[in-house]
Amino acid sequence: MGTQKNVAIFVGSLRKESLNRKMAHALIGLAPPSLKMEIVEIGGLPLYNQDFDPDPPQPVRDFKQRVQAADAVLFITPEYNRSVPGVLKNAIDTASRPYGQSAWEGKPGAVISVSPGKIGGFGANHHLRQSMVFLDVPMMQQPEAYIGGAGELFDDKGGIANDSTRDLMQKFLQAFAQWIERNARK
Repeated sequence: MGTQKNVAIFVGSLRKESLNRKMAHALIGLAPPSLKMEIVEIGGLPLYNQDFDPDPPQPVRDFKQRVQAADAVLFITPEYNRSVPGVLKNAIDTASRPYGQSAWEGKPGAVISVSPGKIGGFGANHHLRQSMVFLDVPMMQQPEAYIGGAGELFDDKGGIANDSTRDLMQKFLQAFAQWIERNARK
C-alpha cells in the first residue's frame, strides 16, 4: 500500500460515555499503520441553515476544511428511531452545502453502527449509506458492521472485551484500508 491515509471519524452520539465514542477510540488503537484515524467533533456545529451558504459561520468553515483534508471518512453511529441521529445528519448536511460544493465528494467511506440492542443499528447504518452514496462517497460494502449488545462490549480500559468483535473490527479496518487504496481520488 501507499502512504498513510488520514481517516476522519464522525461519531453520531454526543453522550460523554457514548458506546460509539468508545468504539471510535478502540478502533484508533486497532488501526493498521496505513491508517491515521482521528475523531472530528460534530457537536459544536450550528444547525444547517441555507442562509449561511454565502458566508458560513467559522465552525462550519473549520468543519468543512477538516472533511476536505481527510483522505477517507468513517462513521460510527447509534440508531435513533430506525435512522441516523440528528446531530450526525446535521454534520453531513453542513459539509455538503451549498449544492455543488460538497466536502464529502469522492472520499472513500465506511460505517459501523453500534447499539446496545440486538440488531446493531441496522436502520441507521443503511440510511447513512443512502445519504453518502448520493453525496458521491464510495461506501465500503463488506464486511458490514452492525455491532449489537454494545453495553457489555468494552472492558474497563475502553478496549473491546469480546474476542470475536475485536477480530471483526480488525478485519473491518484491514478491508477499509484496502477500500481506501482502491477508491482514493488520484
